[in-house]
Amino acid sequence: MNVLARLRSAFAAATPEGADPVAFASAVRASTDPKFGDYQANGCMAAAKAAKINPRELAAKVAELVDLAPLADRPEVAGPGFLNVKLHDEFVSESLSTLLNDDRLGLTPPVHPKTVVIDLSSPNVAKPMHVGHVRSTVIGESLARIFSALGHTVIRDNHLGDWGSQFGMILWGWKHERDEAAYEANPVAELARLYRSVQAHIRAAGSLIEKHGKVLALETQDKKADAEALFNNTYDGTGLSLADVHRVVGKGREVAEEARQETARLHAGDLENRALWERFMPNCLAALQTVYDRLGVKFDVQLGESFYDSMLADVVKDLENKGLAVPSEGATVVFIEGSKAPFLVRKSDGAYNYATTDLATIKYRVDRWNPDLVLYVVDHRQGDHFKALFDVARRWGYDKIDLEHVAFGTILGQDRRPYKTRDGDVIGLESLLDEAVSEALKVVTENSPELDAAEQARVAEIVGLGAIKYADLSQNRLSDYVFDWKKMMAMNGNTGAYLQYAYARIRSIFRKGETTPEAIRAARPAILLSNPLERALGVQVLRFPETLELAASELKPNILTDYLFDLANKYSSFYDGCPVLKAESPERRDSRLALCDLTARTLRFGLNLLGIEVVERM
Repeated sequence: MNVLARLRSAFAAATPEGADPVAFASAVRASTDPKFGDYQANGCMAAAKAAKINPRELAAKVAELVDLAPLADRPEVAGPGFLNVKLHDEFVSESLSTLLNDDRLGLTPPVHPKTVVIDLSSPNVAKPMHVGHVRSTVIGESLARIFSALGHTVIRDNHLGDWGSQFGMILWGWKHERDEAAYEANPVAELARLYRSVQAHIRAAGSLIEKHGKVLALETQDKKADAEALFNNTYDGTGLSLADVHRVVGKGREVAEEARQETARLHAGDLENRALWERFMPNCLAALQTVYDRLGVKFDVQLGESFYDSMLADVVKDLENKGLAVPSEGATVVFIEGSKAPFLVRKSDGAYNYATTDLATIKYRVDRWNPDLVLYVVDHRQGDHFKALFDVARRWGYDKIDLEHVAFGTILGQDRRPYKTRDGDVIGLESLLDEAVSEALKVVTENSPELDAAEQARVAEIVGLGAIKYADLSQNRLSDYVFDWKKMMAMNGNTGAYLQYAYARIRSIFRKGETTPEAIRAARPAILLSNPLERALGVQVLRFPETLELAASELKPNILTDYLFDLANKYSSFYDGCPVLKAESPERRDSRLALCDLTARTLRFGLNLLGIEVVERM
């Protein structure tokens, strides 16, 4: 039961002549201040302005026309033309009683369910996951759970990087710098070391070319004396001689070219490189799965870039046949109106790139699932790529599906720079999770000394992982945020730990009262709302379905976290002002226990949609 949807339907039926019913209905929203009622309809101002009439007079007419029964009486006209709606206490009470035995807490199946593909996480498989993978993974997983809860069909697709240039670098590193013993001990760590080593060769060359480009240019012009003089007069602090510069630059260029050739041989089916790739992949995938299992993230499909390799030639051929892809400086590109850079689909050496793979992926997803919506949960820096990709896909013929880039900002350290270790390395995700559990154990030990060590460790795992997820999901995904252990582990404020504690505190009431939520549900007590704190909590519970609809429509899990935080705060006020076990009558006691149960179930349901578990004691 979506209260907001029912109110919007009623206001749509009372739309003033000449106004758009959809826009008029969408202007109905939950009130931000209870003194303005439970909901406000703000569409009369815009409608009156378009019709050039007095908005307050129009609001009065709408108030007479709109039929809100049995939810509420006629709305009250306020200010310049607002309409304030206060729900009937009887309606709130009866609706809450119905929810007592509704496992879905008022969620009803959509009239037109969608098929939604969510592209999330998508790490490069031959490297350990790092802090940068947190946002795509937890945001994507939360959106998948929200859409599923709303009744849509969801396919989670982990589009793995298992075929690109990073594998060419690893192959070069394996053939020239491998440590067999290190690989046997920890395969992924050794492959990551090789990858970093190759990158270091290439970066070192690039850095010196940038510093000494003029010197190197003079040498290519056979002006060696001038080059030597310029180099000697340019102190760069590295202590390298010109011969050293040549050695490092030459090595970097050689490694880069040979790594590129290794990639090309892999794609061309070279037996040695394919055998190495097949040897590395199981260990890489197993390492990723360990992290996903710990985070509680599951995928319906995990297809790497390699899966699409055989499709790429046909993609480009089809684009050419449709007049979209054309030759340009030896490469094949699609020109995009208003964009300075064309969309490259085949390089001048005949190789394909991730843009070609992305197009093949769209075709595969449409052929296999025929989705209504495809969400790409990828950081904001890829915005230009996805804008171009979606433009080309629509012109290619995939204009019947909604392609959305779910962009997000960066996790920052206390210095407000991308979050890294003191040595400047990107923080590994497993070590981050371990640290979160360690920090949570301090909180759990301090707050729950009565729990035994094993139970404290179990609770710390749930609280620690929940803290990381909630800290991320409670942000507007488009914003950067500062990673702060102290804030995210706080037992008060907008944190996962606060909400988990609110749930545990409610569960303790039933234990103290020597009853169970199941017994209260079976009794189906009348929900009494004579105290404003009872009513405020009850109305907040009823808003759960509309909150999920809004979070899905805006693709923002923080809408759900804000709702849950408000729910916990309203419960805290209710708990402080309305005795439960010592209520003035058995009827009032059971009513308040029912409100407690509904609140706990809503907290548990909502946290689950964020990928966060709850605990009975904390």
